[in-house]
Amino acid sequence: MDKVKYWGYFSIFSSLGTIVLWLILNFNNPYNSESLSNDVLLRTGAFLLVPAFVVVIGTIIKKRFILFIAFFWSLPLSLYLAMTPSIFKLFLATSFCYLLAGILMGKSNATLTKSGNSRLR
Repeated sequence: MDKVKYWGYFSIFSSLGTIVLWLILNFNNPYNSESLSNDVLLRTGAFLLVPAFVVVIGTIIKKRFILFIAFFWSLPLSLYLAMTPSIFKLFLATSFCYLLAGILMGKSNATLTKSGNSRLR
């Protein structure tokens, strides 16, 4: 089997990784002993959690531009968290996984198109 066909699993696992990291960031953060404010919950959810769910939707309906939108959407906060000395640097990795999954989705579609055209001949 071609490795390009596994982009769907890659995007789903990166989304799940983001969701787990978001839960740790907001509800079990060892670097912050203060109580969680609604503002922090809303902002981190809007820039990290929502793009993770958008990637799942984009994967299900197989639209690669949705994965690219999720990448650019989550990138600013992921870059900010990448500058912290903590496990939350992994948000940048999961964000780039969205981009890589979108690229692999395009290669998978190109491979399917080429194999479909050769069968018609």
